[in-house]
Order: sequence, then C-alpha cells, then structure tokens
Amino acid sequence: QVQLVESGGGLVQPGGSLRLSCAASGNILSISPMAWYRQAPGKQRELVARITSGVYTNYADSVKGRFTISRDSAKNMVYLQMNSLKPEDTAVYYCNAQIRSVKGETLDYWGQGTQVTVSS
Repeated sequence: QVQLVESGGGLVQPGGSLRLSCAASGNILSISPMAWYRQAPGKQRELVARITSGVYTNYADSVKGRFTISRDSAKNMVYLQMNSLKPEDTAVYYCNAQIRSVKGETLDYWGQGTQVTVSS
C-alpha cells in the first residue's frame, strides 16, 4: 500500500516561514515527478511547485522567489520551504507524486493535505 503523508502546516504571520514535508511509503520501485498543490476555499486546486527525479523544478508565478521545492530521493521525501508568506498563500497544501509500485503499476498519489494559514 503506497501512501503520501504531509506534515509541517500551521498558522504563521505574514512575512513568516514554514517548511512542509511529505513522506512516501509502501512498496515503491520508483518515484518520478513530485509536486505540491494547494487549494484555497472556493478555488480550484493549483500547482505550486514540481520537481523531477533529475531535480528540475518549476514554480507557479505567484510563489517564485519565495518558495523552494526539494527532494531526498533516498528517503522518498519532498519538501516545500515557504518564505515571505502572504495571506493569499492560505490554503490546504497537498503532496502529489507519480509512483511505480512493486506491482509494476505507475499511479498518481495524493496526500491528505495540510492546512497553512497566514494571518496576523
């Protein structure tokens, strides 16, 4: 059973920082792109940042220069360092990964989400 578990969300003041972590576990053969998405109330889920197995990254324009995605492939972990947080960054953040299991299937997996609230 493959699963993704996020941690690190919380309440932070504008201008503050948070670091999100996501751990993939289970019968994993390989993981290709890993990504962070977010969904604010009343809005569609949007891509925040993505990182490939070759550590190529891309970011939403709204977070460029403030957020940094990284991964530890040996530990099947992906991280999102969020600096200079703004109230508009408030959302539930979801980890996403394309994972090939020992069964040979490559499926898209999602974490359960972690709440990030930016407010004074």
